[in-house]
Amino acid sequence: MTNTFKDKSVLITGASKGIGKGIARIFASHGAQVAVVARHMESAEECAAEIRNSGFNAKAFVGDVSNRTSMENLAQEVAETYGGIDVLCANAGIFPSASLEEMTGDDWDQVINTNARGTLFALQASLPYLKSAQYGRVIITSSITGPVSGYAGWSHYGASKAAQLGFMRSAALELAHNNITINAVMPGNILTEGLQGLGSDYLERMASSIPLKRLGSIEDIAHAALFLASKEAGYITGQTLIVDGGQTIPENLEAMG
Repeated sequence: MTNTFKDKSVLITGASKGIGKGIARIFASHGAQVAVVARHMESAEECAAEIRNSGFNAKAFVGDVSNRTSMENLAQEVAETYGGIDVLCANAGIFPSASLEEMTGDDWDQVINTNARGTLFALQASLPYLKSAQYGRVIITSSITGPVSGYAGWSHYGASKAAQLGFMRSAALELAHNNITINAVMPGNILTEGLQGLGSDYLERMASSIPLKRLGSIEDIAHAALFLASKEAGYITGQTLIVDGGQTIPENLEAMG
């Protein structure tokens, strides 16, 4: 993928921390012009400044993926700054916990609006510029939770992540007419700030249930996104790439041998 991303404009939602921040760093290190998008300018600028201090190109932007107008204004600003949008990484997402008995309609709507509807709004806003690109790329950050596995307390999160994939497959058919591909990365347990907050005991238990015996890094996900956005991946669309260290393979711990 040498020089694939040189001077390409990459818009990344939810890029101020965790997986999004890792994606931003990897794309920037490969020569891309990275738009670091977050709901708050302070956190977006902190990430962008770190990337610039490493000698790469990044600029902070504010956008709320659950608001169509916000995303339209953001996409226009990014396109005016970088001369277009070549790659959209629809990464923004939230994962609050709520049991079925306690979950309210507002709890459900908040997660669906950010994770699923936010993917739609980010793509719709970026689409006019992706159509003008030499080849457009859309990368969705989904999850194994929902499409493949489940986790108690995250039924709304799982529903939103499964919804992203249903959306992706139909969107792929429409986008293909404009030489735009859309694919999804499905992370397993990745060592982000949010996961670290669950405590060392949880992290150790999770690592022991993964065949590769370690939690994933944000770079593991970022490199998968980088490949799917590359010129070399131009014949791949509407597909998913699970990055979970083999977590979803064994039917139980004994099966791992």
